[in-house]
Amino acid sequence: MSNYKSEHLFLLIKTLSKSEKRNFRLYANRIKKNKYAKFMKLFEIINKINYYNEQKILKNVPIKKKQLSNIKAHLYKQILISLKQLQHTVENHDIQIREYLDFAKILYNKGLYIQSLKLLGKAKIIAKYYESNTILLELVEFEKMIESQHITRSIYSRSGELSTESKELIEKIQCNNALSSLSLELYGLYLKVGYVRNKKDKIFIETYFRTNFPKFDINKLSFYEKLFLYQAQVWYHYIRQDFIMCYRSSYKWIELFQNYTKSKKIAPVSYLKGYHYLLDTLFYLNHYSKFIHVFKKFEEEVKNGEILINGNTKILIFMYTYTNRINKHYMEGSFSEGVKKVIPSLFVKFNQIYNRLDSHYIMILYYKIACLYFGSGDNENTILYLSKIMESKKKNIRQDLQCFARLLYLIACYESGLDENMDQKIKSTYKFFIQMDDWYIVQKKIIHFFQNLGNVYPHQIKNQFKKLKDKLIKYYNHPYEKRTFLYLDIISWIDSKIENKSVELIIKEKFLKNNQK
Repeated sequence: MSNYKSEHLFLLIKTLSKSEKRNFRLYANRIKKNKYAKFMKLFEIINKINYYNEQKILKNVPIKKKQLSNIKAHLYKQILISLKQLQHTVENHDIQIREYLDFAKILYNKGLYIQSLKLLGKAKIIAKYYESNTILLELVEFEKMIESQHITRSIYSRSGELSTESKELIEKIQCNNALSSLSLELYGLYLKVGYVRNKKDKIFIETYFRTNFPKFDINKLSFYEKLFLYQAQVWYHYIRQDFIMCYRSSYKWIELFQNYTKSKKIAPVSYLKGYHYLLDTLFYLNHYSKFIHVFKKFEEEVKNGEILINGNTKILIFMYTYTNRINKHYMEGSFSEGVKKVIPSLFVKFNQIYNRLDSHYIMILYYKIACLYFGSGDNENTILYLSKIMESKKKNIRQDLQCFARLLYLIACYESGLDENMDQKIKSTYKFFIQMDDWYIVQKKIIHFFQNLGNVYPHQIKNQFKKLKDKLIKYYNHPYEKRTFLYLDIISWIDSKIENKSVELIIKEKFLKNNQK
């Protein structure tokens, strides 16, 4: 087992709860000799250490280096088996269906065809209830095979019924696959590039969406087909920066779960993602009252246990709770309050799940934290968290975020007085934008502003900021150029320089003006 897989074993053990560890020990020790087995000693030492250290493991466990790979693989498998036994089949319908299918195959191989069909019948009832069409097709195909090869309880019409059922399921699965694939591809494009940057991007995404969009009757779509439809629409509108349409589709996404309440427990990850995009859209639309209403409802559902809590949902709840708490402070202009109230608890939980967060989530979180610090006037911490994004080796994820992190980095360096190497920093930012093919009007004007700032006398600086604002404001609602303002409230920063006020005060004044009762 490679070191990469060794990390997987270490991480798996560290994610086990106390009850899961106890269950594993009981499972493994059901065979008395296992109590002193090498894989159990390996489990105990990994459970005690805080980070994976192969030398420390070999020192404390009587295992030769040659044996370690196989013992780790064995331990990994045994833990998974014990976890499977611990799963509650009532809560995990797919496990229950698979169990019935496995039992049906065992009975079939013993020649007990009637009993096998009865179990398949039970499995089909559950699969139909939860709209698990893929596994339902597998059940139907197995049922067809039994009915066609053996004399059973079949009536003449049974073969026709099964054939019709199979065809209908295939059609549903094809539609489901087309919508889920479209949704996944659009999401992948967003993760890589972000919002449309130009007309070429817009034409590409619109053509892709149109040519891959399947024909269907909305009234005949199942829960999952509707879910993938709304997901595809959300990401399509999101990439195009059409936040009004994105709001409508994300609202339908959440409404779908409200109408299928059982699905909150079946597909909690999708439900949480729907909430995230609904809140994100309201944030970009700057609809504060609606944002607060939806966010409050989201937190209440989490608190009341309406959303299933497991390893996956814990991570998403953490991300969506804290990004939206930060967004709330952005909208209000209460950055200093946000630093005091949000950051301490954020990092307590962040450190607990850091190893399970992917680089996409981490970069978003760092950028949000950097912006919160910037708004509060703490440029030192702003630079610290932007540097973490800029130093990331994963260049293919969130290229747009990396680009705009560099713009904010320039601003924070200027604000903090760390401008001794400003020319080199500007040059580096310029090269990165060119490399990422993200060199557009607003970025150019900001970079040119910084390039020329060194030649401006102190008494002329305010006038230069006024000129920059006049140049940028015309692009505030531009179809493509406006995306810069989604990542960075540069107009408020410019206003702060013109009016000799803090960024926090400028945004707070705008918020109070726009939300007067």
